[in-house]
Amino acid sequence: MSGCTVIVSLNHLAPRLVPPCILRTWLLVLLGLTLRAGGADGAHSARQVLREYDVLRAFPVGRLAALYAGDKPDAYGFTGSNRGAATWNGAGAQRGSCRGVIAGVVTDDLALADDAWRGIDMAFAHQRADGGFDSIPLYASAGAAVETAYFFLQELGRAILVIRQSPHEAHFRARLAVLEPKLRRACDFILAGYATIIPKVGHTVNRVIIAAKAFGTCGVVLHDAKLLAASRQLIAHALTLRDPEGVFVENGGRDSSYNVVSILFGQVLALHVPLPEFEAALPAAVAWQLTRILPNGEVNVSGNTRTGVGKEPSPFDGKPKGVNYTEVIFALTLYGVVHHDAAALAAADRVFGFARVGAPSARPVKKP
Repeated sequence: MSGCTVIVSLNHLAPRLVPPCILRTWLLVLLGLTLRAGGADGAHSARQVLREYDVLRAFPVGRLAALYAGDKPDAYGFTGSNRGAATWNGAGAQRGSCRGVIAGVVTDDLALADDAWRGIDMAFAHQRADGGFDSIPLYASAGAAVETAYFFLQELGRAILVIRQSPHEAHFRARLAVLEPKLRRACDFILAGYATIIPKVGHTVNRVIIAAKAFGTCGVVLHDAKLLAASRQLIAHALTLRDPEGVFVENGGRDSSYNVVSILFGQVLALHVPLPEFEAALPAAVAWQLTRILPNGEVNVSGNTRTGVGKEPSPFDGKPKGVNYTEVIFALTLYGVVHHDAAALAAADRVFGFARVGAPSARPVKKP
C-alpha cells in the first residue's frame, strides 16, 4: 500500500478515533515515509503524492483556524480590502473567502465553509462578460484587471483542489458544477492577458509566483494544458529573480516579508503541480528567512526593500506596509511539516506566539 493511500485511509478514520495531537504525529510520520520512498528523485516523487489536504491536517492543533480567522466574509459577503472599505474594490480581495472555505473543509466545519462561500458568490456576482471582474479605477488598466483576477483565482483554484482531496467533495459538488463555466471564463481572461503580467509585476517576484499559482491550480481543476504551461513559464521566470544566495528579490533587494510570500505560494502550488526546480530552490530561501526570525518571534525588517521600514504605502489606507505575520507563520509551518524541518517549525511557533500577543507594524494573527 502506498504512503498516499495510508494517509487517505487515516483521514477517514483517525479523526474519530484519536486525539488531534496523535493524529498529527501519525500524519507527520507517514509524510516522512512517503518522502523517503521517493528514492533518488525523492523531492519530485513526494510532491506528486503529497496532498495539501493531508498536510494542512498535520498542522499544529488550532494553527489553521487561527491563521484564517480573519477571512470570514462580512454581512455583505466582502473580505479583505472590500470588507475594510465596506464596498466593492475588486476581485482580488475576495481571496480570503477561499481561505475560509479551506479552513472549514480541513477542520470538518462545513458551516464555516458554507458561510465563507458567500465571498466566492460575491466575486462572481461582479464578473463581466469578458470573464474579468468589475473594479475601482485602481484596477482599470489591462494589467491591473488581470492582476486582481489572478489574485482571486489563485486561492479559488486551491480551494477547489483541497475540496476534491477531502471527504467533503459531495457537499460542494452541485455548486462546483455551477461555478465551473464561470471559472473557465475567468481563466480565459487572465490567459488572454498573460503578456501583461511580467511588465506589470516583474519587479515583485511574489506576484509572479501568485500568478503562476492561479494558472497552475486552475489548470489542474479544469484539466487545461495551456494554463499549466503558463504556470510553469512564470515559475521559470520567478527562479531568475533571486540573488546569488537564493533569496527572492523584491524591488532590487531582500525583504523578510515578501521573501516568505514567494516561499509560501510556490510551496502550495508545488503540492498540486510538480515543480522540482522550484522546490530545489526553497532551502536557500528558507535558510535566509530563518535568520530573520528573532528569538522572541519578531521578524527582523532591517534592510528590507518594501515592508516594515516605511518605504511603501498601502494603496488603500496610505499606511506603510508591515510584515504579513500570518503568511510568515503559514510558510514556515508548511515547510516544516512537508520537509520535517525542526528549525522551520520552531521558528513558526515563535512567530505565532509573537503575533498572537500583538506584533507592532504587522498584520497580527487573530484568535479564532
